[in-house]
Amino acid sequence: MPGRRCESPLKNPSSAYIALGLEGSANKLGAGVIKHDVDGSTEVLSNVRHTYITPPGEGFLPRDTARHHREWALTVIKDAVAKANITMHDLDCICYTKGPGMGAPLQSVALVARTLSLLYEKPLVGVNHCVGHIEMGRQVTGARNPVVLYVSGGNTQVIAYSRQCYRIFGETLDIAVGNCLDRFARVINLSNDPSPGYNIEQEAKRGKRLVPLPYTTKGMDVSLSGILTSIEAYTSDRRYRAQSEPCEESEDIIRPADLCFSLQETVFSMLVEITERAMAHIGSREVLIVGGVGCNERLQEMMGIMAQERGGLVFATDERFCIDNGIMIAQAGLLSYRMGFQTPLAKSTCTQRFRTDEVHVAWRP
Repeated sequence: MPGRRCESPLKNPSSAYIALGLEGSANKLGAGVIKHDVDGSTEVLSNVRHTYITPPGEGFLPRDTARHHREWALTVIKDAVAKANITMHDLDCICYTKGPGMGAPLQSVALVARTLSLLYEKPLVGVNHCVGHIEMGRQVTGARNPVVLYVSGGNTQVIAYSRQCYRIFGETLDIAVGNCLDRFARVINLSNDPSPGYNIEQEAKRGKRLVPLPYTTKGMDVSLSGILTSIEAYTSDRRYRAQSEPCEESEDIIRPADLCFSLQETVFSMLVEITERAMAHIGSREVLIVGGVGCNERLQEMMGIMAQERGGLVFATDERFCIDNGIMIAQAGLLSYRMGFQTPLAKSTCTQRFRTDEVHVAWRP
């Protein structure tokens, strides 16, 4: 329960630990080096990332994304190790994303991790991608026992911690919020650089008209596929103008900016609603937003209004830690390693389906 103080099973180390984390579950390839010191402090030594960007109107295919990761793996890892001012021999373990994610990119990064493990005789630690986001968010923000809203291209979950498990209170029943935003960005031909979601956010700031869309919360869960279908239908409406030229207030037209604004307002309202329900259920006054969509300033603003009304706080990170990165894998992996967990080489596989609540969170009381 919130407010209960328990002794942490994770003790301060007798000597510093250093871990390399490798992330590649989607179109971001990341490598990061983290250090856990004897005084209990955590230091980010390096955090390097390279993104596979496709032309406007196109998504990223698994095979092409995997090829990108293979081509950039050595460059990104060498850069991370150099910026950390260490050698591979200084590492205590090598952590990699076991899942969830896209199959081919996951396999490419797992292969690199296995190769480095054998080459430098370092233990492997497979990490749940979602838990990596949560643990890095907790570390950076200092949130103690928050309700976690995890929103990304492949996941949408409301999570709370209990008895060494991150328990899922609510989630999407179909597509993730990031996937919903990305797919609509492709429909209206927005750039994928730096990301479709970011460009949706910027376009939404110019929107003035809120068009009706389905509001589909189902208990603690949400459904987003119907909203995507409805917002796409507006692009075939006779009032729709693909070019976002200035217009008079009285004109009955719908612009791309209006649709981006409406999509954000509707979907984010749904996320705020189910997050507030989870807060009320467990009696928490903290919300931690993690995942790539967590960078969205409008989502943070709406969540902040709700939390303030409840006398609570919202915690979020910037794009260095919200967007997929290697340092979050290093953080979660090193916590597991310090509790005695290692991934044997024969079991160093990856999986596209690896739920957050399947992980034993041994490092928390």
